[in-house]
Order: sequence, then structure tokens, then C-alpha cells
Amino acid sequence: MQILDTERLVLRQLTIGDADFMLELMNEPGFIQFVADRGLRTAEDAAQYLQEKILPSYEQLGFGFYRMELRGTGESVGICGVVKRETLEHPDVGFAVLDRFCGQGFAYEAALACMRYGHEVLGLPKISGVTAPENRISIRLLEKLGLTFQRKIHLPGYGTESLLFE
Repeated sequence: MQILDTERLVLRQLTIGDADFMLELMNEPGFIQFVADRGLRTAEDAAQYLQEKILPSYEQLGFGFYRMELRGTGESVGICGVVKRETLEHPDVGFAVLDRFCGQGFAYEAALACMRYGHEVLGLPKISGVTAPENRISIRLLEKLGLTFQRKIHLPGYGTESLLFE
């Protein structure tokens, strides 16, 4: 189901059919370095991850991660969305882009649209951002979105400390 569109992108809900794409994305060197190695090695692993970790958010909360696709071609670029982590007070904007699409502004375009959607459509009063301390590109993107560094936090499932922006 399509949720948003921007100048260059269409954002839609992920499905089990996106397992191959998620497998590719979550095994990109940048994803493993700056997010985590989720241990997905097969399409079946990715389908299970989608079923257990991504898809329930749509029904439970009405929002989550969305697949970013190029308008016109439908080619997958990455994921972006607003998620609610149990350990954070507010939902946060998250994004991951396939390496071949990095540096083209897609993450910012999608994240800005997702934040507007979160505030204007979902009625979320506050949306945070979280990133790894060494991920300078994501730090700059979160700042460009108008978020400012608050403190270091530890999120379960992530190997190192994260930086919280609000």
C-alpha cells in the first residue's frame, strides 16, 4: 500500500514479498557498520524478520518503515519511516539506503516526508532520531531535519552507543 510520494520517490508499506530487497539492504556494508548485523543470510531469514519485526508495526501503530522506490521505475532505493522503539519516549525517524543510491539526497527527501506525515497525518507531537556516533552522514541529515543532539543512549539490539536527536 502506497503511503507517501515525493518529487522523486514513492514510499509504500513493506510486504513479505520484499524479502530479497531487505536481504540486500541489511547486508550492505554501511548498514552492518552503522546499524547492525541482523544475521540475515537468506531470503527466508529476511521474510521472517519482516514478519516479526517490521510488518506488525503497521497494524499495531499505524506506521513503520516504508520501502522507498524511484518514481516511474519502481526501483528500490532503501527504507524510511517512523518507528516506535520500546526504550524511547517518542517515535523516531529511521532510514537506510542501498549503497548505490547514497549521496543523492533520497534519505533526506524521504525522511522529511515521513516526519511531515508523522506530525500532520498521524498527529505525533514529537519525532526523534537515532544514529551511531561515527555515522557523520546520518548526523548531518538529522540536523538538516531540524533535530539536535540530546544525549548518548544504548538501544537493545545495537552493539554500540547511539546518539539521540530531538
